[in-house]
Order: sequence, then structure tokens, then C-alpha cells
Amino acid sequence: MGSKITMISDLDIAGGQSTPAIQSHWGSGRLAMQGDSYPENSYELFDQVIGWVRHFLDEESRPLHLELDLVYLNTSSVKAMMDIFDLLEEAHLQGRQVSVEWRYDPRNERIAELADEFREDCSYPFAITPAAAPA
Repeated sequence: MGSKITMISDLDIAGGQSTPAIQSHWGSGRLAMQGDSYPENSYELFDQVIGWVRHFLDEESRPLHLELDLVYLNTSSVKAMMDIFDLLEEAHLQGRQVSVEWRYDPRNERIAELADEFREDCSYPFAITPAAAPA
């Protein structure tokens, strides 16, 4: 490879009714997602997220932390999240510091169960934390 440095821009995707809000911050090694995820084309949405994660893990040696506040995921979103978690697992097995914190509404047991199913396949720190109930 040459000495060309590619800079990838941070993601700042506004959430919609069927798409999560997504923010990445290269400088702090953070990726956050909030909301529901049942987009028409999850490949189009998550391809850029997976690309960002892959690029960060390839270019940086700093830790990467995912902060998730996802409420509902359709099947294709689940598959995309599995792809992201697989990238983190691969990086972790190579000695990289990666972690996930998934906050959920304690009234939504299904999403907590889903997060736990994801966590079973991961050997890196993966916290599932009930969020404070809304006032």
C-alpha cells in the first residue's frame, strides 16, 4: 500500500420512524445507535455503518466502543448487527479493545433477550443495562 491516507467522515444519520439515529465519533472511538430499526433497505443503511467500523478497526489502534439504545430490530437489521459484532469479535481476538453497552427500557424484555442472544457469541465486554425509567 502507498502512503495515501484516507479519512473517513463521521456518521450523523438522523433517525426516522423505521430507522435508528446513528452517530460515530472517530476521535473518541465511539459509535452510537438509538431507536427502531426496520428500514426498507437495511443493507443501504448498515453498509455505511459496517464500512465505518471496518475502516476504524483497520486504521486505528485505539479502543472502539458501541453505545446502543435500540428498541426494535427486524430480521435484516439483526443480520447487520451480527456482522458488526463479528467484526468486533475478530478485532478482539487480535488483541483490540472493543466493547458494547446496550441500554434498554426495562419494560421491553424482548430487546433485552435479543441483546443477550448477541452477547452469547461475543467474548469482549458486552454490557446490557436497563435504562432509567422515564419520569
